[in-house]
Amino acid sequence: MSTIERSSPVWLMALSMSLAVPGGGSAQSLGDHTYSSADIEAGSRLYVSECRLCHGAFGNSVDGVNLRLGQFRQPLSDDGIRQVITTGIDGERMPSFDLGTEQLNQLVAFIRAGFDPEGTAVRVGDASRGRVLFEGEGGCAECHRINGRGPRAAPDLSDIGAIRSPTALQRALLDPYTALLPINRPVRIVMDDGEIITGRRLNEDTYSVQMIDSQERLRSLFKSQMVDYEISRDPTMEPTTLSSDQVADVIGYLLSLRGLR
Repeated sequence: MSTIERSSPVWLMALSMSLAVPGGGSAQSLGDHTYSSADIEAGSRLYVSECRLCHGAFGNSVDGVNLRLGQFRQPLSDDGIRQVITTGIDGERMPSFDLGTEQLNQLVAFIRAGFDPEGTAVRVGDASRGRVLFEGEGGCAECHRINGRGPRAAPDLSDIGAIRSPTALQRALLDPYTALLPINRPVRIVMDDGEIITGRRLNEDTYSVQMIDSQERLRSLFKSQMVDYEISRDPTMEPTTLSSDQVADVIGYLLSLRGLR
């Protein structure tokens, strides 16, 4: 048996961890979807003067909230964060702040950068609009499964918001080649009885491969019975052609997916 990494996509299924959606057009710049480094740096100074007293240096001094890790009591878009800062929260110790649009954007940028003045701050949009795009124009639901609904052609995204950062999700949408995890690369296996099996790996050890095949069946295959074993080097999806605002909304929806609770 030979284990080979090949670049030919002829036999590939539409499988990808990339979360990218189909469509033509040129790839968008990652910079189209981020706040500027100047905004992040200015936001760090604003945080110290306006927010640190209650939220603490690491953003984790309020129960159920960790601003540095992007954890809120409920999923918040960037607009949602700006609204909370502007109006406060009734019945809580969160007052309202009279800040201009530029200052609000700077604070959001610092929070989205994970409190790192030299980090990257990805824009996060509205989760409800993102769900509509995910299930419709984006085409994501054609391959991905959420909370027991949908196909198994691509990885289950039921808890993706708990295990992936906004930056990782953005890159998966805009640059699927670098975002594709090795275990999710499509495979083509030829067994010693002549059967040809294509699909997506779930696990692999020294002696066997567990996978979902092109018919969405769970398979456990012994390597000793394989004649050929090919792992694709190519992603199977193109970078998304959604607009920057739409990408932000899809990211907002994906961040809201934290499994069945």
